[in-house]
Amino acid sequence: MISKKIDKNKQEIRNIFYNTSDLVTYEFETKSNIKIMICYIEGLIDKDLLDRDIIKPIILNLEKSKDIKKIIYVSNVEEEISLKDIANVLNYGSAAIFIDGISQSYIVNLNKWERRAVEEPAAEAVVRGPKEGFVEDILINKSLLRRRIRSNDLVFEDYTLGRQTKTKVSIAYIQGVVNEDVLKEVKLRIEKIDTDSILESGYIEQYIEDNPYSLISTIGNTQKPDVVTGKLLEGRIAIFCDGSPHALTIPKLFIEGIQTSEDYYLRPYYATYLRVLRIFSLFISITLPGFYVALQTFHQEMIPTVLLITMAGAREEVPFPAIIEALLMLLMLELIKESGVRIPKVFGSTIGIVGALVLGQAAVAAGIVSAPMVIVIAATAISEFTVASLSDAISWYRLFILILGGFMGLYGITCGVIVIIIQALSLESFGVSYGFPLTPTDREGLKDSIIRFPLKSFIFRPKALEKKNIRRRGSIRKK
Repeated sequence: MISKKIDKNKQEIRNIFYNTSDLVTYEFETKSNIKIMICYIEGLIDKDLLDRDIIKPIILNLEKSKDIKKIIYVSNVEEEISLKDIANVLNYGSAAIFIDGISQSYIVNLNKWERRAVEEPAAEAVVRGPKEGFVEDILINKSLLRRRIRSNDLVFEDYTLGRQTKTKVSIAYIQGVVNEDVLKEVKLRIEKIDTDSILESGYIEQYIEDNPYSLISTIGNTQKPDVVTGKLLEGRIAIFCDGSPHALTIPKLFIEGIQTSEDYYLRPYYATYLRVLRIFSLFISITLPGFYVALQTFHQEMIPTVLLITMAGAREEVPFPAIIEALLMLLMLELIKESGVRIPKVFGSTIGIVGALVLGQAAVAAGIVSAPMVIVIAATAISEFTVASLSDAISWYRLFILILGGFMGLYGITCGVIVIIIQALSLESFGVSYGFPLTPTDREGLKDSIIRFPLKSFIFRPKALEKKNIRRRGSIRKK
């Protein structure tokens, strides 16, 4: 509890923070000789606002201790009597005002710190469509979403997770549109999280996902407000985490891996063409190395004679079997991808040059790998970048198919592809089948799957996502 004596409160608050150097306890007196103390964390508040709208009016105008709300120039003043609660709000950029002779404190929110500007996310660049992306400040992210859904049905519910980090987390949904069963399950899982720290939305994803050991994530993530808006309007839920520019979306479907926000801003025929291209790229990025090794090792008769002679000549001086050659090249591909992400941007072009020279010209000239294998791995990499959102699972599935192709040929590849499909379709995301609308098949959902129908035909929301309010607002069925 707060004491009426400022000196005692100062000692208690400093003990709570273990005398940390960035805790400021500023004491002064008003013209009426009233003793005041203001506590805040250095670097988390707007000091200009503190000096101009709080300290100056208090010194000049405060005559009675209980009149403080009337004379300071801020609206968000709250009373608090617990030192522990005061310590918590100080960590979020508030200032606490203690007045000698009063056993309560006045809390003023003055938070201000450096924030990254809203800009286009590098991982989800588009040619046509909004260029804005989420940033690390949860309040800015919520405002970006509110700007797109100007409805009082948009609801945010806030949580504080992490015993040490006390990270602000917020779930967003549209009342009357959201799937109530999914919403109830999301809240239940979030409330069960008990850990020291939540540093990024990826922490939350791992705590609440259905299949923690699956290679495929059943929770979506994006940095684009327009993507989150579209998903909320289908009845889904978004989760924002303070300190992370990635918003989670629940539930997630397989078909989202081949969709982009730009698909809805393009002509439906071209959007459909791009989705078919991405499906093809997904298949190529997983199976091409294994398919090539299987043909080289077990099925030479399936290769045209002229091409077979060319490939045999290219592999004449290579000392490794095809499967070892492919494994080495895939390992180098993963190393280049990882180093390209981790090194400073100024060295990015260097990685490209070194990779091209070493893996391409130099490796072939030295006889370590064959030219056809370099072409196969290059095609595999390009295909993977086309469906970058699935790259985590692709890397493992590609290795799985390569091993099967290297030891069992095309029969092994066929069995492996079937296993991958069955495993993917057996997943669920918060009670919704991961393969929807393909399995279970839904007529309305298929309009926005591989084939993208015109927007006028989107009359109903996907049945798996919304059970009650399935009709999209503003849609009119033409007779």
